[in-house]
Amino acid sequence: MDEADSVKFRQQLLMVAEDLGREDVEALKFLCQDFIPFGKLEAMTSACAVFQFLICNDMVNQEDTFVLAELLYRIQRNNLLHRIGYTKEKVQENLHLRGKVSEFRQMLYGLSEEFTEDDLRTAEFLLRGYLPRRQSIMSGMELLTALERKGFLSENDLYLLEELCSKVSQDLLIRINTYKMKKVSLSVQESKGPASSSVPEPSFGSTSLHAAIQEGSIQHPTKNLESYGSLREHTGHVHSFGSNPGIEAGNLVGHSEQSLKLREQDDESKTTSSLYKMDGPCRGHCLIFNNVNFDESLRPRMGSQKDADELERVFKWLGLEVVTYNDRTSIEIRDHLEEWQSSKKWKDSDCLVCCILTHGKSGGIYGTDALLIPIRTIMSYFTAKRCPLLATKPKLFFIQACQGNKTQKPVYLEADAGDRGHLGSDAQSTGSFSAQQMMPSIPEEADFLLGMATVDGYLSFRHTREGTWYIQALCSKLLELIPSGEDILSILTAVNKDVSDRADPRGSIKQMPQPAYTLRKKLIFPVPRDPPPSQQ
Repeated sequence: MDEADSVKFRQQLLMVAEDLGREDVEALKFLCQDFIPFGKLEAMTSACAVFQFLICNDMVNQEDTFVLAELLYRIQRNNLLHRIGYTKEKVQENLHLRGKVSEFRQMLYGLSEEFTEDDLRTAEFLLRGYLPRRQSIMSGMELLTALERKGFLSENDLYLLEELCSKVSQDLLIRINTYKMKKVSLSVQESKGPASSSVPEPSFGSTSLHAAIQEGSIQHPTKNLESYGSLREHTGHVHSFGSNPGIEAGNLVGHSEQSLKLREQDDESKTTSSLYKMDGPCRGHCLIFNNVNFDESLRPRMGSQKDADELERVFKWLGLEVVTYNDRTSIEIRDHLEEWQSSKKWKDSDCLVCCILTHGKSGGIYGTDALLIPIRTIMSYFTAKRCPLLATKPKLFFIQACQGNKTQKPVYLEADAGDRGHLGSDAQSTGSFSAQQMMPSIPEEADFLLGMATVDGYLSFRHTREGTWYIQALCSKLLELIPSGEDILSILTAVNKDVSDRADPRGSIKQMPQPAYTLRKKLIFPVPRDPPPSQQ
């Protein structure tokens, strides 16, 4: 390429690098361990250094940036793909043929994201004979890298890792077992014959870790963090991988006498562990972002105040402390979320509820300055890694915003009371962001629930006096069903039914909400002593 093209290409990479934070860079380095020597990776302190190595080794150039696109996709920075000529869908189409990151490395990266601070401290204690004697391990990636460098972890030697995970969190074993099964399946496909026996014997013979575990001297709560794939849509039942009796952990040849057995729980403990704890000193905090007035490119959202007032009334009744923010820009919303992320109030709180009422577009919501914030970014402030005080606690997000410009059509026509002239939508099209700049995505973390007013790509509707269909149905069903002891997913199913039954007077407009979640337990709000606000 000529000098001008080279400069332009490097400017594009620089823009990508500037948008990557410290944790993103560490993730890139971790995923590159299969094709960049560790000694060189250790000296790299920026994304630009990683990019430079890839360029110098002809893995990335102006004509072919797929390796970089795959790395951005793996660390869930899909919003940057358009800068190097890719989309999320285009990367996915080419992964099976051109993917550079091994299945083993993908498994380790996914595993590293699931380690909590408590998990790391427990792992350090159990592995004190295996890890370097220096400062504390700060991340799951650092822990796994240390085990690899010491020779205790490799693609064909997962024994120590499995023993560790069986003590730290049995749910972590599921990701390892999924990898092992996939590896066997691929071997079968390649050989076109029966798969060989299980994972080879480990190369080291030390059993000190197992001995420490067997002594029973280390006590810690069993964790059940589930973050397998994307958030699953609620279809009437909770998907619980952690309780699947068909999945066995630690079933390795040659270690039958030393393998740890999954703890058996009696019926009473199962009942207790299947519910989120909701009896702490503080029920929780409800954050309401209510955007009504925008700059000239976006229409005012008349009727939204009705929603905000109703949400405040309902969640105060449920015992949460409610804080409402009116007409906030994208920067102000981020600032508020950052403040709450570091708040000490979560220590005694049972849960977080965050309601956002604004205009939106696929995968994001607008501040009053008409700038988009990805929904994934909003939720990421409160992951177990970034907000440890909320780890294992339910985090509920309710988003009242359009996710596109398409209108859902009814299967049959049914008139509904109301004035069509007072119906508005929470969509808009300023044209300031392209579809490539905003990719819909949500965190692959445990204990989240995301309630969307509409499915991706479609409008949601708001009455200019009575509020939105979705928020009004949500508040109504919370008031109606919580006194009956219904869990939140059952309540959201009832909300789906309520909203899907609504239509404009001519029956030409419909709306379908969409809950998605990684909840691991049932969430049931305690029945308040006071009667519902509507009965007071």
